[in-house]
Amino acid sequence: MPVPRARARELVQTLEELSRAQREAAMRVARDLDLPRAGLGALHLLTRCGRVQLTDVAAKLRVDVSVASRQVSALVDAGLVRRTVDDDDRRARTLELTDAGREFAEESFRRIDDLVSESFSDWTEQDLVDATTRIRSVAAALVSTHDRASAQEENAAP
Repeated sequence: MPVPRARARELVQTLEELSRAQREAAMRVARDLDLPRAGLGALHLLTRCGRVQLTDVAAKLRVDVSVASRQVSALVDAGLVRRTVDDDDRRARTLELTDAGREFAEESFRRIDDLVSESFSDWTEQDLVDATTRIRSVAAALVSTHDRASAQEENAAP
């Protein structure tokens, strides 16, 4: 069933507002930690995923490998991430957090938790659960549409 254009436009505007608010919050936390904002996402990803290759980081962050490489290089230079030779593919490099990287990530999570706690102090726990569920649904719908379009483009390529 098609979505009315006015509702679609309102949803896009709201997502843009959410994106700006998230970016501003991430910039604040990253600035307080003296880390580039983009590096924060890669750091958190490595916290969740453990040892991974650069292509995995790029795929999970949904960015080009060159973008992920720059973000990871900044983390390596800061001593937060270590590159090692992959045991399964000697040509590939595996990325993992250093001890300092894990400590840094934990501090960033504490600061984000504090920011979220302050921002949503008048929400009930159920309000947060409901919002999280709806935001996940929105993200899944957009990702699914993007992935289908990408697959169609790949199949149409000569």
